[in-house]
Amino acid sequence: MNEENLSGEAGAPDDAQARPGGDPDFQPLAESRRLLRSIRAGTLATLNGSGDPFASLVSVATEPDGSPLILVSQLSSHTRHLDKDPRASLLLAETGEGDPLTHPRLTITGVAEKLAEPAARAAARDRFLAKHPKAALYADFGDFSFWRLAMDQIHLNGGFARAARFPARRILTETADAEALLASEAGAIAHMNADHADALAVYAQVLAGQPAGAWLATGLDPDGMDLACGDRTARLVFPHRVTTPGDLRMVLVALAKTARSS
Repeated sequence: MNEENLSGEAGAPDDAQARPGGDPDFQPLAESRRLLRSIRAGTLATLNGSGDPFASLVSVATEPDGSPLILVSQLSSHTRHLDKDPRASLLLAETGEGDPLTHPRLTITGVAEKLAEPAARAAARDRFLAKHPKAALYADFGDFSFWRLAMDQIHLNGGFARAARFPARRILTETADAEALLASEAGAIAHMNADHADALAVYAQVLAGQPAGAWLATGLDPDGMDLACGDRTARLVFPHRVTTPGDLRMVLVALAKTARSS
């Protein structure tokens, strides 16, 4: 993968490779996409009326292009802050054993937009509840709203000597040519979950390196499929872009054969 000029500045060097002792196998764009699609909760930083930073915990999903989605109550301080100043930052951190600072985390800066148009809200609701089914208890309350974070800049810290910064457009998924695929998303996910649980388990365990379990598909886009098993999540990355239901079927069959042969 060509990771040149990740900082986005004219003539600037690759941030990941410019650091002394950098890991030559570190792929910032791929790692950033993985974190963006798989982390289920993050720290949202907003600005209060005095311009002071305010951080809070929010559940996170993504739109098909990768833009983060949050569901928040108007009673929350961070929602009132966004109403006045939509600038925000979102930290997505992977957790695990040992020193927390050795695990990768993604910091996103951008502008939050409330999804008021019915079709946009309905689409966001479907994507969000697929990843956070328990949120159905309150998602339709009158004081709750969905917001999209229009990402501007990305800063990735993947652990010691593994860091990069670049424009967020570098990890967005192109969707303009994938209307047929996205229109079939709900049906394709329902079909996979009902009829191909064995394939989903193989994808998660063999191709995504996850433990055994009752894995489900929760979302798909031209670049891959999101998987979940309880509180665990995984990302199945497609070997090439998929834009139609026919393309999707061929890729999933090929990936299942590859995984089973392994």
